[in-house]
Amino acid sequence: MRIRKILLLFVVLFSIISSNAQQKKYIVHTVAFYNFENLFDTINNPNFDEEWLPTGAQNWTSKKYKQKLVNLSKVLMQIGTNDKQKEAPTFIGGSEIENRGVLEDLIKTPNLINLDYGIVHFDSPDKRGIDVALLYRKKHFKPTSYINIPLLVYRNQVKNADKKAKEEKEEVTDDKIEVAIDDRVYTRDVLLVTGLLDGEEVNLMVNHWPSRSGGEKKSSPFREAAGRLDRKIIDSLFKINPNAKIINMGDLNDGTYNKSVKEGIGAKLKKSEVQKFGIYNPFEQMAKEGNASLFYRDAGDIFDQIMVSEPMIKDDYSSFRYWKAGVYNKPFMIQTDGQYKGYPLRHSANEIGYSDHFPVYIYLIKEVK
Repeated sequence: MRIRKILLLFVVLFSIISSNAQQKKYIVHTVAFYNFENLFDTINNPNFDEEWLPTGAQNWTSKKYKQKLVNLSKVLMQIGTNDKQKEAPTFIGGSEIENRGVLEDLIKTPNLINLDYGIVHFDSPDKRGIDVALLYRKKHFKPTSYINIPLLVYRNQVKNADKKAKEEKEEVTDDKIEVAIDDRVYTRDVLLVTGLLDGEEVNLMVNHWPSRSGGEKKSSPFREAAGRLDRKIIDSLFKINPNAKIINMGDLNDGTYNKSVKEGIGAKLKKSEVQKFGIYNPFEQMAKEGNASLFYRDAGDIFDQIMVSEPMIKDDYSSFRYWKAGVYNKPFMIQTDGQYKGYPLRHSANEIGYSDHFPVYIYLIKEVK
């Protein structure tokens, strides 16, 4: 009889504990990154945008531009949404953006206008005139500082790599590396934004690293330099605050396994490998599982990545922490036939698509007491 009472008490206590656990509530924010692929307006600006004009090679008319904005906004409003998370992303890092004007047009589309996004954008020295930017929902995030940090890389950095890459087939890309008279390779700056997410300080870095134009091996030193620059920025943030919450995102034009990511940034595959001041990259495991944010020569890879600093992977959820990651690739965003079946549905002569990349995202969660 005594044993039965003890067992009954155990069952009651277990039920109470389980009930309390089920009643836990969390605030959830989505952080997304998307390469908008050639988001150009139809105005002739002082950059190399002639291809993206009504008279240019792409015959880029106002009608096509407006359709591109609608398509992008359809994706952006849905990234990371599901039965449990119905809110559009709190943060959207973007790349291949011509100027601030196209972003202002984007956030005024019917799909986004009621979400009240703010913009952080700087013009970069990139020869094609494409930039990175951050969109944020004003009701959740208040920027306190922002800066664009130049990536200084030079043509002579690849001279040694040239010998190793002689037999490498050059990759076809819209994003050509342009070299100036002073030997500098003018590419995108790193955008660093610091602010308060529901009252908690977070730091967000947005990247678009140098392309693989000329071949992966030949151009690798540029991206390795980009990785080292990111690490330098991360270290400087940790010097200011050893518990800094840092989110590093972008189109890196390298995979999770490349030297630029593994050694330059020092990103780790497993949470257990991340030490103090370290960086965790959830997309490395996703790549190992066969996920892809883009395709090239029938092979998928994840060039679009979001990483978080060590304070964001702790087990207690009294503060905002990393929860899960994903690649957003709904059927309407995918090519359904032809040579590129299964690839992201991008712009073509006959159709205004979305992008040649799928967006990626992570969730941040915090327990509500």
